[in-house]
Amino acid sequence: MWSSYIKSFQTYLQLECALSAHTIEAYLHDVVMLQDFLDKTFPGLSLEGISREHLQDFLKSIYDRELAAASQARIVSGIRSFFGFLVTEQILAHDPTALLETPKLKRSLPDVLGIAEIDRLFAGIDHSKEEGQRNRAILETMYSSGLRVSEVTGLLISGLYLDVGFIRVTGKGNKERLVPIGDTASKHIKLYLDHSRSKIVPKKGQEDIVFLNRRGGALSRVMVFYIIKGAAAQAGITKNIHPHTLRHSFATHLVEGGADLRAVQEMLGHQSITTTEIYTHLDRSFLRNTLEKYHPRFVSAK
Repeated sequence: MWSSYIKSFQTYLQLECALSAHTIEAYLHDVVMLQDFLDKTFPGLSLEGISREHLQDFLKSIYDRELAAASQARIVSGIRSFFGFLVTEQILAHDPTALLETPKLKRSLPDVLGIAEIDRLFAGIDHSKEEGQRNRAILETMYSSGLRVSEVTGLLISGLYLDVGFIRVTGKGNKERLVPIGDTASKHIKLYLDHSRSKIVPKKGQEDIVFLNRRGGALSRVMVFYIIKGAAAQAGITKNIHPHTLRHSFATHLVEGGADLRAVQEMLGHQSITTTEIYTHLDRSFLRNTLEKYHPRFVSAK
């Protein structure tokens, strides 16, 4: 049971969180370490039966090993990520890590593409191939609206309001939100729907899915990963590109352009403004400019 969930968790970390291979390996090691502890200490305990008290016992065993504080914090972060994933995927109804205290760690972002690199990435799509228009529409949509990879693979035709410039997406925890979409992305979606998707016979139950594979099924998150990797290679981009890179680039370019953080938070579907604030770290001048513009007694140094 654990093995299949751990494998799915690995895919989630790679595609949704865009973590480095080293961090992913560490998180998986942490989960396996938890599994071994629970199997030995609480034989027969199911995933659904794991409580905060069980996890506290595990953390105490980690503390007793006198690991470095940073290592302990990383282990807690890995365990919380795992259970957060299980809840998001509706494998568990409740998160037993909700009340665990976690040391604050510095958050890092994967590589962000510049605007010129975004243009090169899109230009790297091979439109001579049958799936070219679909792939271009996917990348344009992800960058235009800052979608998670799961949100673009689950995008529905019934959720497209392109005439008014909005799309309805389903994010984490099955929460729906309306997100603006630009004219360029809308144009490529329409081209795909009219000229490519219209030639595909959707599988039963997939009729409302926007982006389909050749066999008429919904695209997997792994497939989107390969689409982006292929486009980056074709464009000669050597940065470590993941589907989440387009989401981070979307938010970064908005913040650097002076966009209101609350608006960016709403578009990204972040529950907390704290999550959105990480994008200000990429451009420290954003904070100073905000202070200069809005603080009544701020005087710039001459």
